[in-house]
Amino acid sequence: MEKRVSPMPSLLFIALVISAFHSSSQTADSQTSFEDNFSIMWSEDHFKTSEDGNTWFLSLDKETGCGFQTKQRYRFGWFSMKLKLVGGDSAGVVTAYYMCSENGAGPERDELDFEFLGNRTGQPYLIQTNVYKNGAGNREMRHMLWFDPTEDYHSYSILWNNHQIVFFVDRVPIRVFKNNGDDKNDFFPNEKPMYLFSSIWNADDWATRGGLEKTDWKKAPFVSAYKDFSVEGCQWEDPYPACVSTTTKNWWDQYQAWHLSDSQKMDYAWVQRNLVIYDYCKDYDRFPKLPGECSLSPWD
Repeated sequence: MEKRVSPMPSLLFIALVISAFHSSSQTADSQTSFEDNFSIMWSEDHFKTSEDGNTWFLSLDKETGCGFQTKQRYRFGWFSMKLKLVGGDSAGVVTAYYMCSENGAGPERDELDFEFLGNRTGQPYLIQTNVYKNGAGNREMRHMLWFDPTEDYHSYSILWNNHQIVFFVDRVPIRVFKNNGDDKNDFFPNEKPMYLFSSIWNADDWATRGGLEKTDWKKAPFVSAYKDFSVEGCQWEDPYPACVSTTTKNWWDQYQAWHLSDSQKMDYAWVQRNLVIYDYCKDYDRFPKLPGECSLSPWD
């Protein structure tokens, strides 16, 4: 029997949250064509677009996967994309959607990750998020989703400012990484500008049931789809970009963006009760002494 997540209570699920701080801001004009925003990182022959150019497809086969990155770097802002993930038997396949300060997995990189972990047919897709600072990670959380992400497009977004990083799914906050309180988070990535990336690749050594489920290459090619890229952020310009320091000039740097709104807190609480399946801040076997940021409250 297919495993399903129970539906969100109607009070919270009637309409997905439109955050107060975002709805009150001016929406920047975004160029949506691929060429305006992105460059192919590798395997251009595994990249395709729809006839109108507004939908993009990355494919993975036994030979290789594919990836792209933004042409620009940013420091702080709102970054969003709609994805439709690989359907059917996708065990071993990872679709990554992330921000990173370097083109490669450099030893000093800062990084904010969404990783979508493939599954055997009938099992729930898992979404893993992670935060890196100066090349160190180990800040994983894993969630189930309240929908099938292979049936339609859903938005995956990151809000990043000097006070918090919030990972959103369809405007619902699923993870809050704070930099507040008297003791600032020394693991908070707030200095290096980041590109935005996405890729599809084979990770059957760990991605599905810890590597027990291997990629079935007879099901290849595995295809993930993208559209509606949107960014409202501070574009980095050397040597002295305007976003070197927080100015509160832009909505993502203003007070309302430093905290969850009341309605967001309701949705976030529901996610914490029902969808979290791993939180490094509760893993005392792995961290007998929890990392310092675990003491910071996401509710403040």
